[in-house]
Amino acid sequence: MGIEIGSGKNGLERVLVLEVARVTEAAAIAAARLRGRGNEKAADKAAVDAMRRELAKLQIRGTVVIGEGEMDEAPMLYIGEKVGSGEGPEVDIAVDPLEGTTICAKSMPNSLAVLAISERGGLLHAPDMYMNKIAIGPGYAEGVVDLDASPADNLQALAKAKGVPINEIMACILDRPRHAELIKAVRDCGAAVQLIPDGDIAGVIWTTDPDETGIDIYMGSGGAPEGVLAAAALRCIGGQIQGRLIPSNDVERERAQKMGITDVNRKFRIQDMASADVIFSATGVTDGSLLDGVHFRGGFAETETVVMRSKTGTVRRIKTNFRNIGARFIG
Repeated sequence: MGIEIGSGKNGLERVLVLEVARVTEAAAIAAARLRGRGNEKAADKAAVDAMRRELAKLQIRGTVVIGEGEMDEAPMLYIGEKVGSGEGPEVDIAVDPLEGTTICAKSMPNSLAVLAISERGGLLHAPDMYMNKIAIGPGYAEGVVDLDASPADNLQALAKAKGVPINEIMACILDRPRHAELIKAVRDCGAAVQLIPDGDIAGVIWTTDPDETGIDIYMGSGGAPEGVLAAAALRCIGGQIQGRLIPSNDVERERAQKMGITDVNRKFRIQDMASADVIFSATGVTDGSLLDGVHFRGGFAETETVVMRSKTGTVRRIKTNFRNIGARFIG
């Protein structure tokens, strides 16, 4: 495992891939201790605490731009919080210490601990509100799908580009009442739907390997912060994503403007959400299609992590065995 070298004085030259992986590993182990116990807040807090402790060890001057909320909503990893050792490159940090709090609390598949680190100014400061999204994997011409096109038009265009009949296309959609019309539209044109209870970062990433996951396209609305994290992953491994904020009231519109988004109707593309060199790391909390979850065996814990970097195009899958986890990862 070598050092990931960046370029320029503001690059990521001092950030080790292994160190970034350790951050999500620690969060995943802490959350996994509370799998299936029905307490979403406790699991999320454990992940947040562990992630913050590990971030403090990184040789960076980091600012949280995607976090657990604003300062008055979150005691730690709030938007604007400074993290890291205070030495090293200035970076933006986007975190989702426990992606899929509900599925972790219910011990269901595909819960993750997620982190993205970018050169300063490289990540969209997305407010905590809904975002309408559409995403596909690599290998397609730019614009083959579009957020403003109808579901039928997008699915037909994707099927044509893939060279398959539309009934071989699978769309991943969050299982929410608000998506009832979208789900019907997808099925009416002959495509299939895989509904997921939570975890739309994983849903977007699945589109990058449809032969393995069966997912060709992600559609529907989910959290805007998760949209930025998903865009960071796609910037590393390829693919397309578009998103548009869905403010529900004037308070959310004001929040977006406060964070520098003057046009809430703007259609964000991948280069708008993740514009600079970025390192993305995700560790499985529960077993899923993307990653295995944390496995406890006596005094050991085994984790699986995927770490990606946009500058080099590298994707690493890391299996790690931790000894004496009771002493190292106390929640």
